[in-house]
Amino acid sequence: MAAAPNPASPGAPAPPAGVLVIAAHPLMEQSRVNRRLMQAARRAGASVHVRDLYALYPDYLIDVAAEQALLESARLVVWQHPIHWYSMPPLMKLWVDDVLAFGWAYGPGGTALQGKDLWLVASTGGSEDSYRPDSYNRYFFDAFLPPYEQTAALCGMRFLPPLMLHGAHKLDDELVAEHERIYVDRLASYPRWPEIASMDERPTCDVPSSARPAEAEAEGAA
Repeated sequence: MAAAPNPASPGAPAPPAGVLVIAAHPLMEQSRVNRRLMQAARRAGASVHVRDLYALYPDYLIDVAAEQALLESARLVVWQHPIHWYSMPPLMKLWVDDVLAFGWAYGPGGTALQGKDLWLVASTGGSEDSYRPDSYNRYFFDAFLPPYEQTAALCGMRFLPPLMLHGAHKLDDELVAEHERIYVDRLASYPRWPEIASMDERPTCDVPSSARPAEAEAEGAA
């Protein structure tokens, strides 16, 4: 009898899940917060499917077809990661570059993600007070969210209010456990979130076919 496929393997078929968690931490085994959140998400129920990108793709060779198949089966896509230099970790950025392809996720014919929700669950080493004009990060944290919001909009997705944990290095275990509980409750109760009903419609971002050169022309592009 053939062995059952490992649902964590890159080429595994999508399970019957409504929530897809894409977790990315370069040193997940040493993480104090994101490792706990990822493990909690895996216990959140059968409707939640978790992908640990750095465990799946240590060579950075992403199985685009497998990732796209999983995205198509989901209603809620969660990006869970620590903030690195005011953005996402490098493998997460590569995942976005490779998986959210022109003609699939956006642009002419790129409708695979339309109508889905995107939720950012992120942590920072700096405290919330450090994200102020009078502190060393110089901006309120919301100033770093537009790339995430616009990525969602371009793909026809709704960007849900992020779940942030600031000062992750110094929080006591009780506060981390409370954040973990909120995360699991949210995963389990989606889409029955009070704020979703009052959210504005997604902005329209129609990308014309002329936004990309023809294939023959693209070969000589810089």
